[in-house]
Order: sequence, then C-alpha cells, then structure tokens
Amino acid sequence: MDLDDEHEFARDGELPAQAKTLWHGRFTGGPSESLLAYTVSLPYDQRMWRDDIIGSKAHVRGLARVGLLTDDERDTVLAALDQVGVEMETGSFAFTDSDEDIHTAIERRVTEIAGPAGGKLHTARSRNDQVATDLRLWCKRELRDVALRLVEMQEALLEQALEAGDTYLPGYTHLQRAQPVLLSHHLMAHGWALGRDVSRLLDTIDRLDVSPLGAGALAGSSLPIDPVGNADDLGFAKPFDNSLDAVSDRDFVAEAVFDLALIGIHLSRIGEEWVLWTSGEFGFARLDDGYSTGSSMLPQKKNPDIAELARGKSGRLIGNLTGLLATLKGLPMAYNRDLQEDKEPLFDSVEQVTLAVAALTGMIATATFNADAMQSAADEETMAATDLAEFLVRGGMPFREAHAVVGAHVQKCLAGEGTLSELVAADPLLGDEAALLVRPGVGVTMRSSRGAAGPEARDVQVESYRAMLADELRSIRELASAG
Repeated sequence: MDLDDEHEFARDGELPAQAKTLWHGRFTGGPSESLLAYTVSLPYDQRMWRDDIIGSKAHVRGLARVGLLTDDERDTVLAALDQVGVEMETGSFAFTDSDEDIHTAIERRVTEIAGPAGGKLHTARSRNDQVATDLRLWCKRELRDVALRLVEMQEALLEQALEAGDTYLPGYTHLQRAQPVLLSHHLMAHGWALGRDVSRLLDTIDRLDVSPLGAGALAGSSLPIDPVGNADDLGFAKPFDNSLDAVSDRDFVAEAVFDLALIGIHLSRIGEEWVLWTSGEFGFARLDDGYSTGSSMLPQKKNPDIAELARGKSGRLIGNLTGLLATLKGLPMAYNRDLQEDKEPLFDSVEQVTLAVAALTGMIATATFNADAMQSAADEETMAATDLAEFLVRGGMPFREAHAVVGAHVQKCLAGEGTLSELVAADPLLGDEAALLVRPGVGVTMRSSRGAAGPEARDVQVESYRAMLADELRSIRELASAG
C-alpha cells in the first residue's frame, strides 16, 4: 500500500479484506505499511508450518473433547488443516499481505476453507501459547536430527580410526610436539567431544518437552479446555504448570543455541587441525577432490574450505547465542514482542550446524592419511623424554629429579653434543635398556593406562566408544517414537 491508501482506510475506519489482522476489531484503522514491514516474521517462521498444523489439529480435537466444537465442526476444521498442509507441501499456498506470520496465514486460510467453523479455531488460544507450542515441537524434531547427524560424524571418525590401525603421529601441547599418540586415539578424542554434544542436545530436548498449549495469552482460560489431553495428543511429556512461565519461557531456545554454539566450537577445533594437517608444512592428510576447492588464480592449489568455514562460522554461532541472551535478559513477565527475536538465531544456528556437520563428515570419511609423514614427525628422539623420566621413576628416583636428569640430556642433544640415544646409553642411570625407548615407534606402545594413547588402551576405548554410539542411537530412536 502507498501512504495515501493507508490514510484513506484509516479515515474511513474500514480495513480492506486483504489487510485484516487478528486484532482488527479493537482498531478503527489498519496497520501502517512500516509497522507491517518491521513486525513481519513470515519470511523465517514459515518453516514452522508443519508444527503449526500439528498443534492446531491437537487444539481442535481438544476443543471438541470439551464440547466447544461439535463433531462436524471438528471434522470440517481438521479437513481444512489437512488441505492447508497439502498446499504448503506442494508450494501452492498463496500468502497475502496481511499474513504477518505463519500462524496468521494458516488460520486465515483455514477460515477461508472451513467458513464459520474455521472462525472457532482460535477459541481459548493465543498466539502466545500457539507460538511457544510450535517452537517446542520444532525444536524437538530439529535438535533430534542434529543429534543424529552428530552420531553419523562420530561413526565416520570411528571408521577412520579403525582404518588407521597403529599409525601414530605427534601429540601436541601449545602446538609443540609433546608425545606420540595413535591416530585412532586422536580421531576418537573428537568423537568423545561430539558425544557430549549429543548428550546436551538430548538433555535440552528432555527439558523442553513441556506443552504450553492452553496457557492462552498469559493467564489460561475460563473455558473448559484440556491442556493435559492436548499435551498427550502432541506427544509432550507433560503440560505446563504455570501459564505465565509457559508463554514467556525461552530457556529452551537459549539452551539449544548454546548447545549449537558449543558444537560449532568443537567443529572449529576439528577444522583448525585439518587446515594444519593438509598443509604442505604438515602433510599429514589429503582431502578428497569432492571435499576441497581450488584457486581461481593458482593452478596448484587444493584448499580446505570446509575446514576453514567450520572454523569461521563458529563466531556466527557464538554471536547468535550472545544476541539471544541480551534480548532475554530484561524482559518482564509474561510475553513481549521481543521474543519474536528468538527464532532467527535458533533457525540460523540449526541450519549452519547441520550444514557444517554434513560437510565435515564427508570430508573426514573420504580423506586419506600420510602415515609416513605423521610417524616421521613423531619419531623425533626428544619425544621420548617423558618415557625416559618414567624409566627412572620405575627404578625409584623421584619424578622431579628424573625430569631434571632427562632434561639435561635433551639440552645437550639440542646443543649438538650427541644424539639422545647416545647420551642415554652412556648415562649409568639410564643405559642401553633405556636407550631402546628412544627408537622409532616404541614410545606410543608405552601408553597403557586407562584412556591412554597406546594400542592396548585404544582397543578398550573402541569398545566404550561403540557402546556410546549404541546408547545415543537408542535414545534418539526412543525420542522419535515418543513424538
């Protein structure tokens, strides 16, 4: 509408049919173009159309159970909701200028199809409890899907770990070579971090599994509605206990966005390593052509763009979290329009993490490793320093003294006074037996404590890792079957 049109219908006190709002009865004029442009959420919240239809069907059935809809009215409105679902699925749904959000659009279309019965759809319901219900349904489904994708990434890491066998590489602290570790151990380390992410998502789903439907705008209803039956119908674990809390609570969104931000940080750490590993300086891994890019100018280049974007997008996910928390921090009870700002960071975080996990899973699953380069870097003699100190400890020497003895030999080695093997063999406290620990490939076999980086501990870890995957899949399937 142009400005003159806006003023015209405001003076007349009438609202064109295409511009009617859910609250037009209270107003003598229609909403301004700038108000609609600023408050509209349809461009992003329409992704909840399935959830809105599911929630609306449960609401209709609930109204019929308590006698607020006749059986015929119930069936008419349910059929209209089914038709809207088909139109949404096929892309034939026609939105209008007055559809400020997906909830308005669906109710408007249901009323067009069902007639007077459609006008009863919003009985004893507010957009406040409607939106909260839809968003919880959406989160239950989408967070479960993210969890499943993370399990697939964990499985890819395990497959590569098993394929790696006894290949080893330097383990790093401060990005300085520290001790040799099995490649399988390193890969599974990332898998365990992702396992905590899965656990957090499942815990978040458990806490958000509460139905707000029936809370109304903020205070419930004087009509004989059935929140308990609606919760059961929708597959929620329980109904709300406090109507004010039900419509204003966005803890579950904040939790979800935090979970996703932390997943992004874990993906960023993987990305950082793969940027290093695939560089010429490290040469530890090679990317499949399908999961790397080239240069528009440099013909020789093969770039780890997936890894770099996983690293870069973590900042975006952190920003989504901090922005959401800043929005929530000053809101009084109960609903405030500020809460419209919960969806874009949530939707964006789910989308970005979903894309990142899929791309990184493919990148990892198809990559190949340069065992020679890894093992050559890990065979540097000084990497055996801790093993030498522990050799002395087994002989009864206090660790701090053993640390100093070995440290002195390392210093001499670096000063060019001999190889570490020679210096160790010549030391009566160490000798030829200890010098064997400096030989290539020996150090990694010494890691035998629980959860350590050596072969025996790795084999035990694989079984624990598999048990974790089985538990995760079982929990995800149980959630899916519960609705």
